[in-house]
Amino acid sequence: MEWYHYFSGFWAGMFLANFVPHFVSGAMGNRFPSPFAKPPGKGLSSPTLNIIWALFNLVLGYILFRAGKVSSDNTLSLIIFLAGITCMSIYLSKRFSTKDKE
Repeated sequence: MEWYHYFSGFWAGMFLANFVPHFVSGAMGNRFPSPFAKPPGKGLSSPTLNIIWALFNLVLGYILFRAGKVSSDNTLSLIIFLAGITCMSIYLSKRFSTKDKE
């Protein structure tokens, strides 16, 4: 595999991890920060907008997952994909831990 397959796999993990909080918040009917809020990433967006943003992340993550050729046959591709999920999950946990205090 080429380097860009691993790069795509890493970003697939990032986008797929970002799908989760936006989708769950939107599906629960909760307002949640998104890039489209005012101020971006700090204000709260509507549940519907969060669902749309989540689905965008899901589609892009899936496209990158396929482009990255992530496979159980390639352990390194799985590790890099999971590293993307881990990095985004840790970032989101820190970023959104203060969303109610802003």
